[in-house]
Amino acid sequence: MRHQIAGRKLSRPTHHRWALYRNQVTALLAHGRIITTEAKAREIQSLAEKVITLGKDGSLASRRRALAFIAEKKVVKKLFDEIAPEYYDRMGGYTRLVKLGPRRGDNAPMAQIELVKQ
Repeated sequence: MRHQIAGRKLSRPTHHRWALYRNQVTALLAHGRIITTEAKAREIQSLAEKVITLGKDGSLASRRRALAFIAEKKVVKKLFDEIAPEYYDRMGGYTRLVKLGPRRGDNAPMAQIELVKQ
């Protein structure tokens, strides 16, 4: 039984899974929306919201914590200068998950995760 065990393993070792999360959150912040499987989208949704909350704080410590997770410095700059100020008055719910249906090749459920515009 999986009582009180949060998160999905996604059939990957831990370091590979965290690299996947970092890359997908970086792509989401860089492009505004990405299409991925529903399980991956659900996992990166909470991580993206936490990173945007760091951007709203705007302190040097928050910027360093974001740099430790996000893979590209340009994306961190975009997060702190453009993305986070848009959500200054919003108390959460910065991302939206839209189900798209099954993928053609292997019938995996697909979803689009996007940043909510004000």
